Amino acid sequence: MFDILNGAAGGDVTVLENKLTAAGAFTSAVATSGAAFDEETKSENIALLAAVTADPATVASAQLATQDFVSAYTPLAVIHINDHHSHLEPNTGAELSFDGEIIGVETGGFPRVVTKMLELGAAYPSALLLHAGDAITGTIFYTSFKGEADANLMNQICFDAFALGNHEFDDSDAGLAQFLGFLNANPDLCQTPVLAANVVPEVGTPLLPEADSSLIEPYVVFETMGQQVGVIGLVIAGKTQNSSSPLETTQFLDETETAQRYIDELTAMGVDRIILLSHYQYENEIALAQNVRGADIIVGGDSHTLLGEAFTGFGLNPQGPYPTVTTDLDGNPVCVVQAWQYADVVGELLVDFDRNGRVRRCSGSPHLLLGETFTKSVEINGDSQDVELEGDERQRVLDIIAAAPELDVVIPDPIAAGVLAGYAEQVDAFRTQIVGRSEETLCLERVPGQGRSALCEVEATQANGGDIQQLVTEAFLQRSFEADIALQNAGGVRIDIPAGEITIDTAFTLLPFANTLVNLEMTGAEVKQVLEEAVANFVDGEGSTGSYPYGANIRWHLDLSQPAGSRFSNIEIRFKDSDVWVALADDAKVTVVTNSFLAGGRDGWFTFGDVSDEGRVVDTFIDYAQAFIDYLQQNLGGAAPGDPILDSPPLASPLPCDAYSTQQFTNADGQLLLPDPNVGRACEL
Repeated sequence: MFDILNGAAGGDVTVLENKLTAAGAFTSAVATSGAAFDEETKSENIALLAAVTADPATVASAQLATQDFVSAYTPLAVIHINDHHSHLEPNTGAELSFDGEIIGVETGGFPRVVTKMLELGAAYPSALLLHAGDAITGTIFYTSFKGEADANLMNQICFDAFALGNHEFDDSDAGLAQFLGFLNANPDLCQTPVLAANVVPEVGTPLLPEADSSLIEPYVVFETMGQQVGVIGLVIAGKTQNSSSPLETTQFLDETETAQRYIDELTAMGVDRIILLSHYQYENEIALAQNVRGADIIVGGDSHTLLGEAFTGFGLNPQGPYPTVTTDLDGNPVCVVQAWQYADVVGELLVDFDRNGRVRRCSGSPHLLLGETFTKSVEINGDSQDVELEGDERQRVLDIIAAAPELDVVIPDPIAAGVLAGYAEQVDAFRTQIVGRSEETLCLERVPGQGRSALCEVEATQANGGDIQQLVTEAFLQRSFEADIALQNAGGVRIDIPAGEITIDTAFTLLPFANTLVNLEMTGAEVKQVLEEAVANFVDGEGSTGSYPYGANIRWHLDLSQPAGSRFSNIEIRFKDSDVWVALADDAKVTVVTNSFLAGGRDGWFTFGDVSDEGRVVDTFIDYAQAFIDYLQQNLGGAAPGDPILDSPPLASPLPCDAYSTQQFTNADGQLLLPDPNVGRACEL
């Protein structure tokens, strides 16, 4: 490394500094720019110094040389986030490992993002503040405010560019247009360019009301420190079309071809520092870098990838180095970064260029944003309780954090915190918003005949299980868009739904955990295996009956009196877009949607974990409670996407009898439980 302030082999730059006052502006400018160089630039730097110091009287020449030097060699700073998904409040349930001890921490929260991004933005004269998409959907803040809360908090930063993600289209083009209206509602205070080079709306649709009034652009060009920097936006095309809700008339172009087209266009304009602001998944983004010419930086999103190998020491699971460096088709370096998810991490990328605009070096750090309070679990009177760290224990944690560039205790920005508090107060009122109604009680049950319902007699569920679990799996299936079948654990569904109104609060009480919908690519044999595991968890092991399986587009006979591995029989499925029930073959290829908890192999569903570990998994990042709300509103009718209030709430009712996953149930005593025609629903199966 060669740093012009610290000298080079064979010479003392400090001596040169002291010789000539004319070079004072030069050295001070370099000092504030943060310029640093490798061995390849030594001779060029020394020649420049010689030119500047040859004639001390030529102050003007020195100043011009200073400007050229600083412009050419000041690192480009890119401060970035992605996939915050309406997670505006902090995560109060996070844990990190400090010297092997598990410590509870508070992470993220958008007011902390505001603090860190503004701090880093002010530290570099060349900084660009970028968001790589999926700003919206995922929490009650989006359900309640349809992006207004996200936009107002994003505007506390005023991003230099925002790329669209696939979830920006979840409420179709009209919902996206509404969000972008919030984002750029006051252009005199903040105007954020919205980028999506491979999205082509039709004229007359919400994103392109008139031919000359598009809400999105392919790229934006900045001038920073005398250099032009182009930022091109890309969104993952197939996933957006298949798993979100864009208009059929909105076109999504190939990501690689589109990137190269606009790189070439910018290069022809003389722009030689090019960033792809790409919502395209980490592995795809590495491949994209390797299959184009002329991209210098990819700031990515969609895969929610944590980068930074040092995070391993704190009990996290990073997927690669920060930054990840690969090469393009011409062998030139490309810096690839992401900043995890949910407003937990802010990325700080520094890129040095040579005079020809080629990347010389990538550096920087991700910053995991932490609160000031730390807890540990202790046993008190036989119960495990969280106790706040104090004194030396707390200081030990703070000392570890201070020594780790990737960890930062961050004070929330007070203005942003005030904005968030205003929306948080309104959330309580929005929780009472009606999103549907049920014409009869939707009974809760775990194992058929167990009697877990607070509202229904056991006879109502003894043959086929819970109505509400069935409806939840149907919602998951419909909102996955890609799955053939859905599977859900009984215990993940928490309440009966009585006849009458269904509110937002009902949905989040029904499905209260921090889970998302996950698609798994499985064989028929693996589906059979995971069903057997779910039941063995409580029949043969010490697990809870909450692992009992429910499904959509799949049905079976179950006999708990049989030995493990042979309890399920007559398993049938309906493949996506088919109305025909067929026997599940071992070699069938089946896409299964489930919740992220089960996808990790939890609750005894071990095969799900194996499939995920092998990479046959795609997290949709759709909050599972939001999926249930969307199912009520969009699949059962009664509301257009984005409507704040339902005049005619959609009607939820038990599914047809032949759609229940448990078609026949025999308990552990060998008793076949039959429907009771005198109580509740009586399916004749």
